[in-house]
Amino acid sequence: MFLIDTPVSAAHDLVSALASTLEPVAGGLATAGAIIVFTVAVRLLLSPLAVAQARGERARAALMPKMRALHARHAKNPERLRRELADLYASEGASPMAGCLPSLAQLPFFFVMYRLFVSASVAGHPNLLLAHTLFGAPLGQNLIGVLGAGLFSGPALVFLVLLALLATVAWWTSRRLTVEGPLKPFVRLLPFATVAFAAFVPLAAALYLLTTTTWTALERTILQRPATA
Repeated sequence: MFLIDTPVSAAHDLVSALASTLEPVAGGLATAGAIIVFTVAVRLLLSPLAVAQARGERARAALMPKMRALHARHAKNPERLRRELADLYASEGASPMAGCLPSLAQLPFFFVMYRLFVSASVAGHPNLLLAHTLFGAPLGQNLIGVLGAGLFSGPALVFLVLLALLATVAWWTSRRLTVEGPLKPFVRLLPFATVAFAAFVPLAAALYLLTTTTWTALERTILQRPATA
């Protein structure tokens, strides 16, 4: 499909160019480094949305006492609670969806990276990026694909380390979320979905996930830091 092939082809050229630039310094890690640079560039592009997200979260934090009061008052009437919360957000100019903007906006970029590393050919030519590795693990393989060589084989261990790093970032993100109401346990578990998801996508896409979630964790820490006098 043209709408998919065009951005995938562009991403192929960009990642290849970045890898060539990094190769004198990074050697065999150049393509993995190019994916990290690509991801950081995406996040820099979306940084205005992150600022808007931080403002939205500060607004919701300021509303927390009123939200707790509404939850206590209408605990037995979920429909009334939803209406009251919606009215509260509207009256204060806040949005419960503001925190989702950066994640939603980068979905197309992640999908392009995923397609790039599952496509045998790009623009009618063999996809040479599939031959590149990270510490011996093929960037185009997922965890299931490398387990055939054994759980403690080199490629499998690369994936396991990456998943452990993703789990650490997810734990850090989860403990810093400020959520109230019946959905609190579910929302606190959401960051860990990236860990399960990363096991089924190519290593390149999993590396994208690790980079972007780490960026998000650092970004939230900086943007949510209380202002000092």
